[in-house]
Amino acid sequence: MRSLREALGMYATGVAVVTTALEDGRRAGVTVNSFTSVSLDPPLVLWCLSRRAPSADLFLRAGRFVVNVLAAGQDELSRRFATPAEDKFAGVATSSAAGGLPVLEGTLASFACRTVTVHEGGDHLIFVGAVEQFDRTGGEPLVFHSGRYLERVAG
Repeated sequence: MRSLREALGMYATGVAVVTTALEDGRRAGVTVNSFTSVSLDPPLVLWCLSRRAPSADLFLRAGRFVVNVLAAGQDELSRRFATPAEDKFAGVATSSAAGGLPVLEGTLASFACRTVTVHEGGDHLIFVGAVEQFDRTGGEPLVFHSGRYLERVAG
């Protein structure tokens, strides 16, 4: 299993934090590198979440999420949302998307989505969302390759 993980790590990916909130104010966020565009018409995206993630039930119940695409230098933010904690949002600047969904400040782009479907995919859940609102600022992305963050994208 470890060698498969290392081989998959040869594919460089961007890094995003997916956030959500319930009406009662509970929020969740998780770092992912499994984000991709599915369709432009209609606008659909997908991302994957481990079935064992403590926040899996909250994402399933919320029915909405925001994908926050991280910028170069936001590796600490990535680590924060990749690590279990009582309140991952403590001290993190956020704004709100439609429905009160938390949007992380300073990211390259954000996509507020309504969950269209969730597919089972082995030990993960595959969330497909309809993009309802988006924003972009531009800049250099945070890139992950071979188990570490890259300083700059080659180019």
